[in-house]
Amino acid sequence: MNSPDIALPDTLESALALQRKAYFAHPVPGLEERVADLRTLQRFIRENKEALCDAISADYGHRSRHETLLAEIFPVIDGISHVLRHLKRWMKPQRRSADWRNFFGARNRVIPQPLGVVGVIVPWNFPVNLSFIPLTYIFAAGNRAMVKMSENSRHLTALLTERMPAYFQADKLQFFDETGGVGIAFSALRFDHLLFTGSGQTGRAVMAAAAKNLCPVTLELGGKAPAIVCDDFPLRTAAERIMFVKCLNAGQICTSVDYAWLPQHRIDEFVRLAREIVSVRYPQLSTPDYTSIIDERAFDRLLHALDDARERGATLIPLLDGLPFDRVTRKIAPHIVLNAPDDSLLMQREIFGPILPLRAYVTLDAVINQINAGPRPLAIYPFSYDQSQVQQLLSRVMSGGVSVNDALFHVGQHDLPFGGVGESGMGHYHAHEGFETFSKMRPVFYQARFSTLRFMMPPYGKFVERVLAFLTR
Repeated sequence: MNSPDIALPDTLESALALQRKAYFAHPVPGLEERVADLRTLQRFIRENKEALCDAISADYGHRSRHETLLAEIFPVIDGISHVLRHLKRWMKPQRRSADWRNFFGARNRVIPQPLGVVGVIVPWNFPVNLSFIPLTYIFAAGNRAMVKMSENSRHLTALLTERMPAYFQADKLQFFDETGGVGIAFSALRFDHLLFTGSGQTGRAVMAAAAKNLCPVTLELGGKAPAIVCDDFPLRTAAERIMFVKCLNAGQICTSVDYAWLPQHRIDEFVRLAREIVSVRYPQLSTPDYTSIIDERAFDRLLHALDDARERGATLIPLLDGLPFDRVTRKIAPHIVLNAPDDSLLMQREIFGPILPLRAYVTLDAVINQINAGPRPLAIYPFSYDQSQVQQLLSRVMSGGVSVNDALFHVGQHDLPFGGVGESGMGHYHAHEGFETFSKMRPVFYQARFSTLRFMMPPYGKFVERVLAFLTR
């Protein structure tokens, strides 16, 4: 790992110079090389699966092994297999539609070519998923990569920096630890593209630093993603699906259901069902299936938000028997919160924890207007079998993505792009759009042997005048 000393920017600059030199020497890797890189990436995950689970759990204090396998290891392995099936087609030059110029032999093509060196800034909540899935598309597009890990991923970063050199040379892939000031220096590097996943506040700083180099950025941020349960949808099914996502990784997911809208007369039933469902899945707070909060600062922030809501008149409902939290293990029981005021911390900020405020509504219009009054969310989760209601929400509420009748699962579809809109982010990766994000979709015009422009050059005469009059009629 890097040491926090004054030479750190030079270390980053040297790493970038090494990769850029390798890029200029070999700017367009062929299909075979890209396939080999992807298979090597996949082999690393398979051969180090248990070590990765252990390292992430150590960083969390405790992270459910099954959640790491489900939400990190499997999506990466499966995602690479998806890209391998499609890469040959994605790499082919695109023929663009013919017009009158083509009668003379001119051709238009769009050629996907590597950008060069891509920087990736990774958060702590799904550090394998959010580094290796971007790397899948970065390598598929033929690039090289530098990856800056989170300060909360020390054990994982140590593992990656120790073992990855046996799989990739430094001129193709390097990982860096956050040891103080690395993120600022990393954001200021002259990358050919920079991908950041994290909070909106940090995203603004990253974008400002990248702007000085006119470096294009993809920002995957977060926000308050709502579930909207309509009256026609089976309430138990909605509760089962929403509470699964809300408790997964102890709610520390940017695309988790942040809060839920329910018809006014169904609130009490939802609370009863949620308590029943959660207590079966997690019999006690100490169960190994339930993940800890990442650090003490995040733990205290969540408890402070609960206290703030209580002081403002909200009702807090722990969904497990026993103590509502354990400071030693940094576990907080899943909570439902009723009647949280609009200006409470829970309703003003992304929660990022196992706390679910419920909001009652009478009309869908009121829900739509309330959501639209805030920043555009990273996702919305409509629950309804009534297609007209679903379409109304799709048409009138803009978000980065949508899962209908479930939560979160749009993120795991390898053939769908993933990305935010407005304050929840910009740009996409995943699917073919991910390949294009990390490629220069380069337009190329091939002039014919015979060019019609030879008749259109000065001095302009009556013939040119007649041709232009015809073309601009």
